[in-house]
Amino acid sequence: MDGGLNITYITLGGLVDMDKYKVLFFVFIFVIYLLIIVSNCTIVYLIWIQQSLHEPMYVFTAALLINSVLFSTVIYPKLLIDILSEKQVIVYSACLLQVTMFYSVGGSEFLLLAAMAYDRYVSICKPLQYPSIMKKSTVGILLALAWILPVSQVAASTGLNANKHLCSSKLKGFFCNNTFFKLQCAISVGQVIDHMVILVNVALLPVLFIVFTYTRILIICFRSSREVRKKATQTCTPHIIVLINFSCLCSFDVIIVHLDSDFPKTLRFIMTLKLILYHPLFNPVIYAIKMKEISKHLKRLLFPAKQI
Repeated sequence: MDGGLNITYITLGGLVDMDKYKVLFFVFIFVIYLLIIVSNCTIVYLIWIQQSLHEPMYVFTAALLINSVLFSTVIYPKLLIDILSEKQVIVYSACLLQVTMFYSVGGSEFLLLAAMAYDRYVSICKPLQYPSIMKKSTVGILLALAWILPVSQVAASTGLNANKHLCSSKLKGFFCNNTFFKLQCAISVGQVIDHMVILVNVALLPVLFIVFTYTRILIICFRSSREVRKKATQTCTPHIIVLINFSCLCSFDVIIVHLDSDFPKTLRFIMTLKLILYHPLFNPVIYAIKMKEISKHLKRLLFPAKQI
């Protein structure tokens, strides 16, 4: 690094003192991680094997659930190691990689939700044109953009800031997120603009697009029959709930940087733990309950004897 401190390792200071309950906490986090993988992958497997679920709506749902597994895998394995370690440290380059992956996957979440909103908009507002608009090629392009666009922007930004002067090696969180940039001696105006552009591209614009499409759907539903309203409610409600949930958690991640010095360590720990725990578990549950077709096939998979 050019100037500043010659830092090889970053110390993670976000874990609260829990020496007596270290093993118990490790088991708890490990079980949660397994539940995230099993619950999300089970529904993805159902969508893959069931021909009736090979529709854009369910393909986007599967992509969103794969995203949840990626989101958790960026954090949980390192967290499990740190829980049992005397010192919580991470190599500087690994911290940069974690920052990149965390925000890339987070950006993909918003873009996938935007793609799902577009799919629902075409399905409900332009039903006759749906087959010609939502072709396999269209779905493939939307999926590719949802994953490639965030990672390319975030990776480029992180790469440009990799050699910035650092004046501290201690991070207040228990994984590398946007608080990492607080370690830099100075944050340039260019950096702030760069981060704002990424935030607008992968979060704000997708959310505005989602609000617009669901507003249009709501207007059409009010003018349509009861059956159309019922269909719209069944298919749109899970996406809206997931969007609100994820947006609230991401807002905390953004706000915490501005309240960095005033945030109590225990409260920071609880809120950050909720960010990485609640959302990946919440997604498969809400889709399993709220989406009728997925719920039906899930019951057949889990309780085959009752279907005879």
